[in-house]
Amino acid sequence: MEFSKQKSIYMQIADYFYVNILLGKWKPEDKVPSVRQLAVDLEVNPNTVMRTYTHLQDKNIIVNQRGIGFYVSEEAPVQVREIVKAQFMSDDLPDMFSTMEMLGIDIQEITGLYQQWKSTLNTSKP
Repeated sequence: MEFSKQKSIYMQIADYFYVNILLGKWKPEDKVPSVRQLAVDLEVNPNTVMRTYTHLQDKNIIVNQRGIGFYVSEEAPVQVREIVKAQFMSDDLPDMFSTMEMLGIDIQEITGLYQQWKSTLNTSKP
């Protein structure tokens, strides 16, 4: 995993969890990698991974079953969607709006492109 300097490593690891949960790779009640294993896999300090796990527990994304390990919580998909949506709305949209303004792109043009994109998703499903 390549880490960016713009965001703390433990939050980038949390983003890694969010993506896996949103994509359905990790479902509620699935076991997640141990702190040690994830630290080895990502080549980071175990304390950094533990900080991520504490953060995810505080957000009710993962739960610790003592002596067994960490698992994706039942509420994780809903919680993660809300967290990522809020981040997108506060971090990404303002930049996108600024770029749209500089380039003279109006929302109707974006809406049309979005509808085209959505229709390609619907036609590519079996």
